[in-house]
Amino acid sequence: MSEPVIPARAKLFIGVLFSSEVILDAVEKALVKKFGEMDFRTKNIPFVHTKYYSDMGSAQLKVLFSFRRLIRREDIVEIKLFTNRLEKRFAENKTRKVNIDPGYLTLSNVYLATCKDFFHRTYLRKGVFLENEYRYVARRYQPWEWTYPDYQKPEYLYFFHEVRRMYHNQLRG
Repeated sequence: MSEPVIPARAKLFIGVLFSSEVILDAVEKALVKKFGEMDFRTKNIPFVHTKYYSDMGSAQLKVLFSFRRLIRREDIVEIKLFTNRLEKRFAENKTRKVNIDPGYLTLSNVYLATCKDFFHRTYLRKGVFLENEYRYVARRYQPWEWTYPDYQKPEYLYFFHEVRRMYHNQLRG
């Protein structure tokens, strides 16, 4: 029989899809207030992978942030519920103006939190599911067949490899 082991804390990251720099600035401030100092940020990356977010406006961009403070993996549920509330706070006439997707990185995987069920997602609690976006094999994160198209772009993979390097150094202390 194996004994339960509490895993190491994970590295929180958050992707923000937006079309207004004003909203992005306000969201970034709210995220820092809630989760503390950011330690890595991508440039604004054009988002052209789906029409699903067309109600948010044209010229959509995405930015990825990572945070210095490590999280307990089970905290991703409350983090996702917080980011959903933040999206609602910035909505206008019930139209979403920003999409905020939290997840966490470990040395071997990258996970995204979602409130949508599907065959490859694991239910956690309170309506939140977890989706594995990458596994770390042969010294690099590799996507699955269900990994979102934007997450397969070089800019995203660069972000996750850099954040993994920083996370590895944090764990070594």
